[in-house]
Amino acid sequence: MADPRIIHVSLDEATILWRSADIEQERRIAIFDLIEENHFAPQRAYADGYAGPYRIELAVEEGRLGIAIHREDGSHLETYVLAMGRFRRPIKDYFAICDSYYQAIRNATPQQIETIDMARRGLHDEAAGLLKERLAGKIEIDFATARRLFTLICVLHIRN
Repeated sequence: MADPRIIHVSLDEATILWRSADIEQERRIAIFDLIEENHFAPQRAYADGYAGPYRIELAVEEGRLGIAIHREDGSHLETYVLAMGRFRRPIKDYFAICDSYYQAIRNATPQQIETIDMARRGLHDEAAGLLKERLAGKIEIDFATARRLFTLICVLHIRN
């Protein structure tokens, strides 16, 4: 029986050079939320008919995202590699607006925080849509899964 969902997510820790307490909290929340509710269905039919659940590992190397997909027992199924060129601008913009948001939380008015947060969510939504588009035909994901995966992709791009 098909179970198209992620049950475990890991990030290539060698890729992550540095992260603040705020970013670490975002990472924990994204992984928790992703595990709680997601739709993740690789579109390639596996010879034995395996259709989930999946364990995934995300890594960035030489400007490409690797999504290593494993069975529930940890055995490797396949790795998708996705060029990240189209994500450079959204990731850069997302970092900039997140910095503004974290600063605003510490010393801005509630209205200013809300305005920045709305812009942050809008940018996040656009990037999630781009991720869904780039994975179309390879891995079927829902919008909430795309949003959380984009958060984790950003974590992998942090540089001190």
